[in-house]
Amino acid sequence: MSVFSTAILSLGILIFTSPANGAQGSVPMSINCTTRGAYYKENQVDVLCPPHCDYTQLSVWGSGVYASVSSICAAAVHSGVINTLGGGVRLQKLRGQKNYQSSTANGINSLPLTRWMSSFSVSKIGRKALEVSGPPKATIIPMAAKPTKKKAAKSGKKNSKVNKECKADIAFLLDGSWNLGKRRFDLQKNFVIRVTNMLGIGPQGPLVGIVQVSENPKTEFNLKNFTNSKDVASAIKNVTYKGGSTNVGKALIHTTESFFTPEKGTRSGYPKVIVVVVDGWPSDEIERAADLARESGMNVFIVSVAKALPEEQKMVPDPNYMEKIVCKNNGLFSYSIQNWFGMYKFIKPLAQRLCSYSQMSCSRTCYNSINLGFLIDGSSSVGDSNFRTVLNFISEIVKSFDIHQIGARVGAVQFTYNQRTEFDFGQHLTKDSVQNAIRNIPYWSGGTATGEAITYTSKNLFGKLKNSNLNVLIIITDGQSYDDVEVPATVAHESGTVIFSVGISWAMEQELKAMASEPKDAHTFFVRDFPMVNKLVPDILKGICKDYSAVAN
Repeated sequence: MSVFSTAILSLGILIFTSPANGAQGSVPMSINCTTRGAYYKENQVDVLCPPHCDYTQLSVWGSGVYASVSSICAAAVHSGVINTLGGGVRLQKLRGQKNYQSSTANGINSLPLTRWMSSFSVSKIGRKALEVSGPPKATIIPMAAKPTKKKAAKSGKKNSKVNKECKADIAFLLDGSWNLGKRRFDLQKNFVIRVTNMLGIGPQGPLVGIVQVSENPKTEFNLKNFTNSKDVASAIKNVTYKGGSTNVGKALIHTTESFFTPEKGTRSGYPKVIVVVVDGWPSDEIERAADLARESGMNVFIVSVAKALPEEQKMVPDPNYMEKIVCKNNGLFSYSIQNWFGMYKFIKPLAQRLCSYSQMSCSRTCYNSINLGFLIDGSSSVGDSNFRTVLNFISEIVKSFDIHQIGARVGAVQFTYNQRTEFDFGQHLTKDSVQNAIRNIPYWSGGTATGEAITYTSKNLFGKLKNSNLNVLIIITDGQSYDDVEVPATVAHESGTVIFSVGISWAMEQELKAMASEPKDAHTFFVRDFPMVNKLVPDILKGICKDYSAVAN
């Protein structure tokens, strides 16, 4: 084994690790959560367990003396040598045993085993491992020591800066197939680490998780598990090569259906991004999986390394797999790289694309990419009871939208002879908050100057916006305006605002069409009395989505 060294951060101590040689005082080797005692042939070896392993997924057989098929780190926690924050462990290989005893300690349930061919015990580094030991006593896991102010300051300097402008939840699908091999698998991990370092990971920026592509996909860690670049890098280093087939289709379905959930850290309003890294070609059918990903709002990128040679082309099940996998086949979502050693020039461009919110077209829909304004008639002819009916109508429309800082926005203006901004697009950034604000709009009463209200809304509501959402204004009125509406509406249309006019009772059809966008019939609605207005909600929503699709495509 070649000598190498890797810097890792564990328990606030910077430790350089290298292959253990079994000697007393050797530098501990970094291992994975799942590494078993049987992995090592040496009689004694010092290892370093990573923090925050998912011990519910790790198995241990025995107590004090553990069957060699047990996870080293889980056995170390069970025995009280380390806690869940990880740390150094001395592994002592022992002969096989009969009747490995089960017990529960430190949150780990060990299992009984009748017989196994080899065993091990664990101890703190620097202490002699036990040849034979009884069941460990249940202990309380100690709290991690708090860093001093001086150390905390130094630690803060080393943390990567969070890129708050990069709003994305990202899953990297690593190729873990036999086709890749262990050496290129490590090159792939190093490439992804460099990309994640450049992203600027943090709770207010991008979050990253890893799924390994193999015979069956495996989620290595979720979005919520690590929220800074250093921890993500450490977690990626600890990903163990699986081998198997290159079942990209299976991995896409798994990631779409099981990875992106609120319980696992997916955030409302953030684009969902999948980066597929593949060496060679997928070995399963990917078209259905890719369609599912797109329909579910996934922005799928592909990084293809070392394309098939001419003599290998006949082995590729689907030569057009790249075009089918990506979110859109427009060049933005795909990279073809000749080999693993020439991929580092792609790190920065890929990181920039993953943070390009405005170009994440597969996650942008009419429900999360609209600035939705309401211009509400508060004139005397409406009355308080009917005004409440209008507010309920507005609430029903708003229910369908994904309201968020980087999603849909809602604002409202009430008008009579004068105009009043009830709330603008930046005030309420959750659906509950918007609904509460709508319910609390007080009825004003007065005359009807709709033209001036359109001008006011264009300037004071939409004029402040700088995002890339489609601007939509819904005007609700029950009568004729005292001023001209056509010129202000035309100015609004020319500025990019789509207007839907909703007339009730005594509203004039000619005036409603003068305000509405083209085609007029599709943007003009009318009902005879106020209780009927809620029936218009489905058609208005369809109209908004149709307008959005026309602009997006």
